[in-house]
Amino acid sequence: MNLQSDTSKDNPASPRRTRPTTGYALSLVITGDAIDAAQISAAVAELGAEVRSTAPINGGLEAFVACSGVQQQQQVLDVLGGLSGVDSVCSSDTTFDLHVGGKIVVSPRTAIQGPDELAMAYTPGVGRVSTQIAEEPSSVWRFTGRSNAVAVLSNGTAVLGLGDIGPEAAMPVMEGKAVLFKQFGGVDAYPVCVNAPTVDEVVAVGAAIAPTFGGINLEDIKAPECFEIEERLQKMLDIPIFHDDQHGTAIVVVAALLNAAKVIGRPLSELTVTIVGTGAAGVACAHLLAEVGVGDIIGVDSQGILDSSRAGLHPSKQWFIDHGNKRNLSGGAREAIEGADVLIGLSGPGVIEPEWVSKMSDDAIVFALANPVPEIMPELMPENVAVVATGRSDYPNQINNVLAFPGVFRGLLDVRATNASMGVKRAAAEALAAMVVEPTVERVIPGAFEEGVAETVARSVAEQARKEGLARELVAD
Repeated sequence: MNLQSDTSKDNPASPRRTRPTTGYALSLVITGDAIDAAQISAAVAELGAEVRSTAPINGGLEAFVACSGVQQQQQVLDVLGGLSGVDSVCSSDTTFDLHVGGKIVVSPRTAIQGPDELAMAYTPGVGRVSTQIAEEPSSVWRFTGRSNAVAVLSNGTAVLGLGDIGPEAAMPVMEGKAVLFKQFGGVDAYPVCVNAPTVDEVVAVGAAIAPTFGGINLEDIKAPECFEIEERLQKMLDIPIFHDDQHGTAIVVVAALLNAAKVIGRPLSELTVTIVGTGAAGVACAHLLAEVGVGDIIGVDSQGILDSSRAGLHPSKQWFIDHGNKRNLSGGAREAIEGADVLIGLSGPGVIEPEWVSKMSDDAIVFALANPVPEIMPELMPENVAVVATGRSDYPNQINNVLAFPGVFRGLLDVRATNASMGVKRAAAEALAAMVVEPTVERVIPGAFEEGVAETVARSVAEQARKEGLARELVAD
């Protein structure tokens, strides 16, 4: 193995330790006589957690505390329970509270208030609409919700950083994805978590459900199976198939790199990019980077650099040898990083040493995207690094897929597109980059909640789909 985790990440004093986040927040009710909010805050801060808010209640205090993990949650409860004047500490994990009952519901667009509406929405009137669609299949886009519907399809084989945990455990993630689709893109997305571990089974499911949807977003399906699933479904179906773990990541990474290159004053054609981690996201990033004209791309997997000595590779990894590593470098991550202009980490926590990064070129660019703990923490970057991005919201330049997929699907659905082509993905990346008019070291990508992100991406995607002839003729409304 050429990617070695840095043991310092396990040291509580190390700056690699994860910062407090609401993802591990506690909602507390603390009772007792004369409880001092300042004392509570100080005790929590001593542990490295953060009191985000407090409010007095009869007999005590309510507090909202952000922690860095479950271990710190327990430390907070133990310390607060032992403070002078505290009688009891009741707690709940706010993340689990938010998920109770699920995160999405189906809501009708038309109220059924009596027999008249019932006769139109269902029998006997609905039969006339079904007959119309049977006679003119394209009218399904007008008379059903298909024109705004996306399936979020997963078999749970690569869920976040948790691995193959199954379709049931994937449900909270897919529901969360559906929430983001709706909030950021106005798209009605439906979790479809299936017991289908093989390529053939997932393809069969995707093909079977396609008549209901205007697009399919593949999610959390392991590599290399995900590549074949996407390719086969796109060949079979006339709706866009988009694997967000691949292409959403690639779009945002490329957008950020377009602006980071401007910050350091270098053309893309002169940049050597090392990608540590050549799974689904790494492969898609490499393809889109090549599309926009990056000079050279070096891939590194768990066995080391993808070079000409490697035999029997999956085509997704063979691509790095056929289209990159022009100097035929060999070795591990250290050797691949030395002399590189750009490092993109899509692997795991703490696997990149600061000393390796110090051997990159001057004004280097580092995107360390493992979450929640990056390959190398921003605090540990050597002086030769000019631009840093992570996948986290508590540092500048967050590489977040939510900047891409809602707008991409909004644009594809708006023109009832048949495909999400490489040109569409490039257009999305360029539109996203263009939103940052004057890039700086700490701003090479818009923020997730900035106004107009999805709309800007959607317009560019729709325009590109029309240019490429991917937009089907719209049925007059």
